[in-house]
Amino acid sequence: MKNIFTFTFLSVVLLSSCQFTTPTNKPSHDIFNDTLVYQYQTLHERATDCGNKPDSSCTAVNIKYPVFKDAHMLNDTITKRLTQMFVMNDKKPDTSVTAMAKKIIQSYDDFKKSEPKSAIYYTLDSYAKVLLQDSALVTLECGGYTFQGGAHGASYTGFINWNPKVGKNISINDIIAGGKYNELTKVAEGIFRKNEKLADTASLARDYFFKDNEFALNNNFSVTPTGLRFIYNQYEIKPYAAGKTELLIPYSSIKNILRPNTAVSQFVK
Repeated sequence: MKNIFTFTFLSVVLLSSCQFTTPTNKPSHDIFNDTLVYQYQTLHERATDCGNKPDSSCTAVNIKYPVFKDAHMLNDTITKRLTQMFVMNDKKPDTSVTAMAKKIIQSYDDFKKSEPKSAIYYTLDSYAKVLLQDSALVTLECGGYTFQGGAHGASYTGFINWNPKVGKNISINDIIAGGKYNELTKVAEGIFRKNEKLADTASLARDYFFKDNEFALNNNFSVTPTGLRFIYNQYEIKPYAAGKTELLIPYSSIKNILRPNTAVSQFVK
């Protein structure tokens, strides 16, 4: 599959001050039973030439993400995901969202010095948000859109499935029984072909970017109450114009290959 991370941030220095939202005393709560306290923090940065223009018409950075109390490893994981979304090749990700914002603003400033008459402006809108949380699971969606020159912008949607009891990511192997991954892939391919209106024997060579033209799951999934939700981002398995592709695997279709006593067990009937 083609790598989605096709955008590289340029090195820069921040020109205007960061503005963070003032945390409220009331912790955020989802419709699920929260067990970790968190508050959303927002970074809003604008280039000096924005003036009175709205963010949608000038170079601006907007990032919103939760900060969990006494959960440093989870917070670090969120920061890494936000700073790595649009980085690829040999470039080193920034160590903080503030440093990332500095680079974007300075990159734009450098561009304007070389192309002062250009009407192009840069954009980064990214986020992390809590989708669900209980004593065994915290699921977050991380995503965003950026444009920093080139033919078009880049978008991304990804997930963090976190085990708060042990403080680590939940992998697909933590959910699927040993030796059963191929069965998961087979079920997923059947759903994929149905969604794409493809016959069981139809070739994937013409319209998709799967390696060796064989269907494969990626590692970008979220645990939901109804099933495992996979997302293929732009350029990953289809052309840019096709956007992202979602694939939901209901627990009912993989019940016999799930490990017992995992984060998804509460959702399996």
